[in-house]
Amino acid sequence: MLNYDGEAAAYDATRGGVPRAEAAVEAVLGLVPPAARALLDIGCGTGIVTERIAGGRPGLRVFGSDAAHSMARLARQRVGGVVLADARRLPLPDAAVDAVTAVWLLHLLREEGAARAVVAQAARVLRPGGVFVTTVDKDAGHDVGSDIDEAFAPYLAPTPSDGTERITEYGAAHGLDVVGGAVFRGRGQGRTPLSAARAVRRGYYASRLALPGAAAEQLGQVLAELPGPDRRRADPQYRLLAFRRR
Repeated sequence: MLNYDGEAAAYDATRGGVPRAEAAVEAVLGLVPPAARALLDIGCGTGIVTERIAGGRPGLRVFGSDAAHSMARLARQRVGGVVLADARRLPLPDAAVDAVTAVWLLHLLREEGAARAVVAQAARVLRPGGVFVTTVDKDAGHDVGSDIDEAFAPYLAPTPSDGTERITEYGAAHGLDVVGGAVFRGRGQGRTPLSAARAVRRGYYASRLALPGAAAEQLGQVLAELPGPDRRRADPQYRLLAFRRR
């Protein structure tokens, strides 16, 4: 797992920045009912998405939470109501908000029971009829059929923590029913072989790849030797699911 306190300053620039955030927000807001009045964005990171959710829906009170100090500090500069909190233990009473969002969060939660606990917390803080909107199958969204994906294939983790079937099961167990979904493009995130090699060596793909021992260095070398090392491959396609609280 990356040190997200250490990554905070450069995070947006290395993750598609504003174009990716705007694509995510357009898709998210399409799944949040117009009648919603309070929304919590968990794992909000730098707040680049959170800020745009607030700006895109006048009258919606938007709050954020993140477990990394540096991320939460940056997010507060964009959205005032951001708290430092583990998404598995949200500091909110039951039935406190009309919507909860979790964009690019659940795929990171590889610890046993962690993703389930976050879904349970989202359900707990939602009012009846409220919606939980989350990305699912995030790492699979990066598979665009490129030569980079072929190089990754032998190392793929077999059980992603944000798989659709798994998250749907967790939701059902906590009173959340699937009511919709959306797909959006990760603008500006098409990888080059060299950028993928650097990311592998820095541990960026820890949620997707199993790289024991010297495997990261070996994979990095394979990627660096691919043709067109500086040519971007296609952008990823991310998927959202929307759940309604019974």
